[in-house]
Amino acid sequence: MSEPVAFSDLARAAYCPRQLYYARREDRDPPPEHDRARDLAAQYDALAVAADAALATYDLAVEPPEFRSNLRASLDRHGRVADPAETAAYVRGKDAHGRVGKVHTGPLSVSIVTPGSPPEAGVWEPQSVRAVAAAKALAWREEQPVERAYVEYARHGVVRELSLTTRRKAAYRRALRAARALDGPPPRLHDDAKCGACEYREECGAKTRTLRSLLSSGD
Repeated sequence: MSEPVAFSDLARAAYCPRQLYYARREDRDPPPEHDRARDLAAQYDALAVAADAALATYDLAVEPPEFRSNLRASLDRHGRVADPAETAAYVRGKDAHGRVGKVHTGPLSVSIVTPGSPPEAGVWEPQSVRAVAAAKALAWREEQPVERAYVEYARHGVVRELSLTTRRKAAYRRALRAARALDGPPPRLHDDAKCGACEYREECGAKTRTLRSLLSSGD
């Protein structure tokens, strides 16, 4: 039986298999904003009523009034994320393993906490894949189904709930296959949005087009 793959590797494989290749070679530590996001996620109840001056001392991605408004709306919809059964729990499943932000009971579900920015709606695919991986690993540990997960964009005060749909599970399986099959650098994506935001773009050598070049290409 194959060894379980790290949740972080699956998220990278979903974003770009070539990024995963470079990440495995360098084995960098997570940037400090990950710890700061987890710190925020552990204090939602207090932060939801904190004054602007107090909120300004935290590493927020938006201004204090917007953060507080976002967080209050999130807690109105998903209040259970403020009172988890477990935090920073290591979970090992049949196919994937890693640390999850929170474990919730009644019903059983899982949160992943990210320092990144949320999309307009839903969650980004790498975070969806990571959430599915975490939910499946938790289901394996607890020997019961886990059908829902949360992605907490803690620095924005935004919490998104997702169900483990057929489409999300298929994306997870694709990422799992890509991570396990990785043996050498995969082809470059040549995706301006993804490559421009990737921390390995210099090592990769991917050339991204500027806004000026994109506009002029229509002449």
